[in-house]
Amino acid sequence: MTIEASFDVPFVAKLALREKQIQQNYRPIIAVHKWFARRPGTLFRALALAEFGSDPVADLYYRANGFPGRKIADPFMGGGSPLIEANRLGCDVFGFDINPMAVWIVREEIEHLNVQTYEEEARRMLTALRAEVGGLYVTDCPLYGDADVPVKYFLWVKVIDCRSCGKAVDLFPGYLIAEDSRHPKNVLVCPECGDLNEVTDREKPGSCRGCKATLKLQGPASRNRCACPHCGRANRYPSSEDGSPRHRMFAIEYHNPPRKAHHNGRFFKKPDAKDRARVAVATERWARVKAQFVPDDEIPAGDETDRLHRWGYSHYRQMFNDRQLLGLETSCRLVREVGDERLRRALATNLSDLLRYQNMLCRYDTWALKSLDIFSVHGFPVGLVECESNLLGISDARGVSIGSGGWANIIDKYAKAKRYCEAPFEVRGNGTGSIQIPIKGEWIGESLADGRRRNVSLRCADAATEKLAAASLDAVFTDPPYFGNVQYAELMDFCYVWLRRLAGGGAEGFDRPSTRAAGELTGNVTRGRGLEHFTEGLSRVFSRMAEALRPGAPLVFTYHHNRAEAYFAAGVAILDAGLVCSASLPCPAEMGGSIHIHGTSSSIVDTVFVCRSRGRMPRRWLFTSAEGLEAILLSDLAQLAQAGCKAGGGDTRCIMLGHLTRMAVWNLREGWDRGVKISKKLDRFALAVRQIADAEALLGRMPAGGARPRSSRILLTAPDSPTRSRGAATF
Repeated sequence: MTIEASFDVPFVAKLALREKQIQQNYRPIIAVHKWFARRPGTLFRALALAEFGSDPVADLYYRANGFPGRKIADPFMGGGSPLIEANRLGCDVFGFDINPMAVWIVREEIEHLNVQTYEEEARRMLTALRAEVGGLYVTDCPLYGDADVPVKYFLWVKVIDCRSCGKAVDLFPGYLIAEDSRHPKNVLVCPECGDLNEVTDREKPGSCRGCKATLKLQGPASRNRCACPHCGRANRYPSSEDGSPRHRMFAIEYHNPPRKAHHNGRFFKKPDAKDRARVAVATERWARVKAQFVPDDEIPAGDETDRLHRWGYSHYRQMFNDRQLLGLETSCRLVREVGDERLRRALATNLSDLLRYQNMLCRYDTWALKSLDIFSVHGFPVGLVECESNLLGISDARGVSIGSGGWANIIDKYAKAKRYCEAPFEVRGNGTGSIQIPIKGEWIGESLADGRRRNVSLRCADAATEKLAAASLDAVFTDPPYFGNVQYAELMDFCYVWLRRLAGGGAEGFDRPSTRAAGELTGNVTRGRGLEHFTEGLSRVFSRMAEALRPGAPLVFTYHHNRAEAYFAAGVAILDAGLVCSASLPCPAEMGGSIHIHGTSSSIVDTVFVCRSRGRMPRRWLFTSAEGLEAILLSDLAQLAQAGCKAGGGDTRCIMLGHLTRMAVWNLREGWDRGVKISKKLDRFALAVRQIADAEALLGRMPAGGARPRSSRILLTAPDSPTRSRGAATF
């Protein structure tokens, strides 16, 4: 069978949509280390089953499958989702990525680990760490009088000096620190004395219980201006000339195990003298430490890192407070002492992943009442209120982690990820709930303890320059960069500068001072990488992969972008590789509630492009007019709706651009001259798209949510020629 014939859009879309709501429950392996914009593992499993299986995807999905001897490549492996799914099905896999962090992460995901031995070593390390710095992460409970209970989160506000009177000014954007959704009442900070007040009505919060000052919801800091409470001067922020920001601790959320069962809600307090003294102790201790592992690297200029520069951050170490630096340096030293190399690499990976919670750019979610890691959006957002998590983490009597962002959380998730490798499962909906279905016989890795082995090749390299035997691959499954959507290297350097010191230069690619590379395929204004650079690079990689594919074998990639020009780049790359786009299939691939998606016009739906040098596809997928496109688009939206995915305007636009790209490739495939300048090829492709349909005009007739367009001329199949629409088109 082939993807074109057997891919089941409603079935796969339903799986992918559920997975992306809570991806770690469906694919625990992603918890090995953070990577950005991971596509659903369920999607790539379904694609492999559709291409290589002999039964419908829905029949195969919850059964053990194996395709030994099949050779699969991913030239942009990133977090490794396509490779992991192919490896799990017994295929030989070849992965490439220009970013050394990607190679490290995927190797950690695939390489075998004795989980029991890992957990024992991790517990020993955590015990030693607690002995060193545990006293810095406790507080006294003012409600019940208990001493030294564990802190979950310390909340800090940025502080500037007034340009007029010189007094300190807190940059509070608002005074609400907890909403009444997961806590009985709303918690507000008094703007005068700093006491924490629990109130029922946010709009009419009343007076502070301590100083009787009027409580407020809105803070003074807004639109980069903040009035000084002492003299009234309007101060502007940020100011890079002032250096990295200062912070003041103003609230603590803590955990009181003996009292929790009878206490209603969470535990919050205003820091007391002992809490401030612990901060001073951490600062004094850190001043005496000669750092071995805390990086002294400067933050290079970049599209994302320039946000940091505007706030006065010039070095990565400035993004951490003294307590965090002390705890992380101590952690690194303990990891480095581990004798077993495999365990040491696992714990080094844990520390690298931990960094995203242990820094002073994390925010506190006032609804969910938890820390938001630095990469909760795909950038470096600098907030005014920051959240410092307990470095050690907290576990209850059953060993279940409480809160987020500590060593205990990271170790627990990593162990679950590696257990999943040896005993993978799928999750099936069961009414309003779901059940795990063990898939016995499948496993992830290069080897198992019983001696079974698989071929796994991972390289830190530009896939366009790698030597793969001609006609040797059975498929290419990949998730390439989407032009400028994510600045992978700029973000991953945040972890890399630490991991490189801890792991040494022995890992492939770790001899470089940065993960940034001239050949990185992301649009980047700072580096002068525009659409032509992206198109040329994508073309080189696709062409190299096409040479290595067996005749008719598929190159499959996921894609979405708000700009039509980004699709033109993909279309040119397909044509330059001598391939035809035989399918463009919709599939949810992002979580609609994600901070970087929610409330925007961005799409949560990817187009899955299937490309081959020769093959067959349903003739009904061909269209030559806006009406034909409209009919196919309605069919896609109906299939997504059947899966429970209500497509919005951004989704509809991306699906439409996918189909236009596919048809432009079809129309240009004969006589395409890849020797023409990139700019001219892009112009030619754009013209071919415009000749098919005016995408913006058609989109204007398509209400959000996949409802029937305002046009009265709607058919259920492409109207170009009812007779021609039957059967298959061969290329």
